Amino acid sequence: QVQLVESGGGSVQAGGSLRLSCAASSYTYGTRSAGWFRQPPGKEREGVAFIYTDTGSTYYADSVKGRFTISQDNAKNTLYLQMNSLKPEDTAMYYCAADPRPISIATMKAGEFRYWGQGTQVTVSS
Repeated sequence: QVQLVESGGGSVQAGGSLRLSCAASSYTYGTRSAGWFRQPPGKEREGVAFIYTDTGSTYYADSVKGRFTISQDNAKNTLYLQMNSLKPEDTAMYYCAADPRPISIATMKAGEFRYWGQGTQVTVSS
């Protein structure tokens, strides 16, 4: 069992930056695939960034490509999402997710992760 706890959300003006963190109880040994999702109020959940934890290969949704960066620190059992040039449309609850399997990008996009965090709110004002 892997427990995930997000932090780093908050309120920021458009153009600003935030870094989300996802602390895992057993990141190195419990995950092969990890990612970040977001869900704006009244809208569907969207996968924004994914990473294969053993190779470091990443994937980004078009909506965040060039602005967001997913990374990991295995020594700290932590997954990060650096968000730059934030826009009001980035406002959402952000969730991290992880899975012990090296699942496909399509499977990641579908949200088929075994472990989920509780979410952290990001609000971007214009």
